[in-house]
Amino acid sequence: MATTKTLRCPSCNTPVLLNSEDTPFCSDRCRRVDLGKWASGEYKISSPILDPDLLEELEHAEQQRHPMHEEKSRYRN
Repeated sequence: MATTKTLRCPSCNTPVLLNSEDTPFCSDRCRRVDLGKWASGEYKISSPILDPDLLEELEHAEQQRHPMHEEKSRYRN
């Protein structure tokens, strides 16, 4: 007797057969929900930035996007 392996859908935790068309998801809906989370930035793959020049560039860009945040923190101290 052959057994079919199952895993859990990463979106809703429903059991999914490995030979399912939507594997690793249980449905197209869960696949799209997961894709939406990646597209919106809710999910991300991060690693430490080791290049000091790149780190400085990113910090500068962040300050340009949120200049009021920097100004507010000055007044708190």
